[in-house]
Amino acid sequence: MSSIAAPLTEAELAAIRADFPQLGEVVQGHPLVYLDSGATSLKPRSVLDAERRFAETRTAAVHRGAHTLAAEATEDYEDARRRVARFVGAREDELVWTANATEAVNLVAYAIGNASLGRGGAAAEGFRIGPGDEIVATEQEHHANLIPWQELAARTGATFRWIRTHDDGTLDLGHAAEVIGERTRLVAFSHVSNVVGVENPVAELVALARAVGALVLLDACQSAPHLPLDLRALDVDFAVLSGHKMLAPTGIGALYGRRGLLRDLPPFLTGGSMITTVTMDGADFLPPPQRFEAGTQRISQAVAFAAAVDYLETIGMERIAAHEAALGARLAARLAEQPDVRLIGPADSPHRVGLAAFTIGTVHAHDVGQLLDEQGIAVRVGHHCAQPLHRRLGVTATARASTYLYNTPAEVDALVDGLDAVRRVFGGR
Repeated sequence: MSSIAAPLTEAELAAIRADFPQLGEVVQGHPLVYLDSGATSLKPRSVLDAERRFAETRTAAVHRGAHTLAAEATEDYEDARRRVARFVGAREDELVWTANATEAVNLVAYAIGNASLGRGGAAAEGFRIGPGDEIVATEQEHHANLIPWQELAARTGATFRWIRTHDDGTLDLGHAAEVIGERTRLVAFSHVSNVVGVENPVAELVALARAVGALVLLDACQSAPHLPLDLRALDVDFAVLSGHKMLAPTGIGALYGRRGLLRDLPPFLTGGSMITTVTMDGADFLPPPQRFEAGTQRISQAVAFAAAVDYLETIGMERIAAHEAALGARLAARLAEQPDVRLIGPADSPHRVGLAAFTIGTVHAHDVGQLLDEQGIAVRVGHHCAQPLHRRLGVTATARASTYLYNTPAEVDALVDGLDAVRRVFGGR
């Protein structure tokens, strides 16, 4: 994580906050304190305007028409691909639009499964997974980067294995070296855990995978919005992004895949827009990325996604990372000093981002969230689609506060001070 850039100044932060109309909302008589960006971020006016402008002036199907609107819509759609690809250090033909990161992971898992069934021709032979092969994930994973691999193992007869965590929720690299071995065909892990809030050691895990010839898929949903990201420099084979966590609308995500790997993978969804020739006996498919974009696409959402990365680039990802590192350190330190609070993950990690999951006494996380909401403070509660990790840590649910570029130190303090209401209601239980 970079900490070289200067954090945002108060004046810059005030200007950023003015770009987000939802920050002016009042919740239960209190100004909104939005600390749930790890689930879904707020949207600046420039993103809202980009999607509306497209709907008002450019609505047409892409890659399907010769009229002016269709040509303009196609140009906007592909320009958005170029801009988002550049943002993560990829070529434009290495970025596939998806509905979300969940679909992106499933796309890879099902395409590999199709290759394992002998579909896709000779080019797909290198993806075949079967009995005796192993697929590795981690105990930290969001269900979206866990269940597809369990299902792929079940379909192909491969063995699913996982890397354990330490008692604080961080990955056990010693165990990773034991689990990743000669039979490993694919390693999938998150760049930043959506519960632990700490950046994982990508280079070390990639090196273990490369040593045995395994593919690597990176879940970048909690890193792409907050940290400078160069997927080619990270040397991963695949990565998934979720637009709605990084200022874009819901319903749009992306898959990054190395050009040669995408070229050799058979399709996941089939139908219109991804073919060259169709007969009653079969079909030939377009090259990537169109091969993986069957049907009518999420055009206005893609355009808004590009507007979102433009907004982030204007501020600068190094500065956003520095701002959030400061917020994350403050959030973790203040929670850790509370005698009845258990913070998930190390409080003093230099790799911590602005995300902290916690419990307070024996109070259920849903009660914590409700009492904070009564003070206008929005946090996430539950298992955060990471049941195995919560089970490993001995908790059924946690409250989770997550910051973004528009949050302030005062909002972090409001969260911690707001826990006094929980203590008053539950008597320190």
